[in-house]
Amino acid sequence: MTKKTGFLALLFTLLLSNVIAAGFDNGPSSKKSVLGPENVALVINDADANSVKVGEYYRVSRGIPTKNIVHVRIPDAPRKLSLSEFTRLKWEIEAQLNSDEQVILLAWTAPYAVECNSITSALTFGYDAEQCKNTCAPGKPSPYFNSASKKPFDDYGIRLAMLLPTDSVSNAKALIDRGVQSDAGVFRSTAYYLSTSDAARNSRAQFFPPTGLSIPSSGMAVLNLKSDKLIGARDVMIYQTGLAWVDELDSLNFLPGALADHLTSVGGDLYGKGQMSILRWLDAGATASYGTVSEPCNYWQKFPNPAVMLKWYVNGATAVEAYWKSVAWPAQGLFVGEPLAAPYAHQ
Repeated sequence: MTKKTGFLALLFTLLLSNVIAAGFDNGPSSKKSVLGPENVALVINDADANSVKVGEYYRVSRGIPTKNIVHVRIPDAPRKLSLSEFTRLKWEIEAQLNSDEQVILLAWTAPYAVECNSITSALTFGYDAEQCKNTCAPGKPSPYFNSASKKPFDDYGIRLAMLLPTDSVSNAKALIDRGVQSDAGVFRSTAYYLSTSDAARNSRAQFFPPTGLSIPSSGMAVLNLKSDKLIGARDVMIYQTGLAWVDELDSLNFLPGALADHLTSVGGDLYGKGQMSILRWLDAGATASYGTVSEPCNYWQKFPNPAVMLKWYVNGATAVEAYWKSVAWPAQGLFVGEPLAAPYAHQ
């Protein structure tokens, strides 16, 4: 990193910190998030019994309108789709959508990739063939990055896609319950940012908000640590770090609506064995997470920007909005969890 780049990153972090501390007002578009059940298209794979069960549980739990239920058939649940397979699936989904829907929620674990793209990004922006020519090349910028938009389909012609894993019906129901419980808000919570000994995976540490940052009305504290692990914390709302594997997750208590992720190459390869899958965050109690499905190299732009995500989440955005707003180059990134979780929407 050059001195100029480092200075700009520091300046950006300080500016965002000031915005978080002071709140923000961009006119009418800065009102609290308006995304609700009527804005979610719930996609169920009728060839997957777990998808059907979890999809119905989510429909009832969140009050998703019947007209927003989309049915598809994907036999054998492949991890990765070819472009032709994805093109057919995308057409089948879009043929069943209505103009109120701003979010697409996929009720399954696999498929989660389209060639080198994540399925969530391919559904949102379309398949990015250029990225697959060199997965370590810079990505295509997202116009939604750090946007004040509250209705992405109306403003940008995109629907934010997220995947709700269904391998374990009981785990999926618990995840959904945490999202619903987050609507009640939180009294006190902490955002934990860990700069680790893995220098290659610390590329976004320059954007970690500083310890002691004051966030009025949210009840959230910020703790910026130099450590490879967080142990025993009971008030985790945000946890972001950079490692191939994250230890001691079982020792933590994630609050309803918690967001957690680790910068590594293929955390979004949900069934991969070489690095920790982002499914482990959800298993440990987080409500949403993010990871890449193919080697991205360590561009911070391909991962959630900590300051941007914090800014939008504490100001009332839903989990799906806060995560999508925080990724500048999302083609390879998989968004997972319960999209409507919004613990700060009413504070």
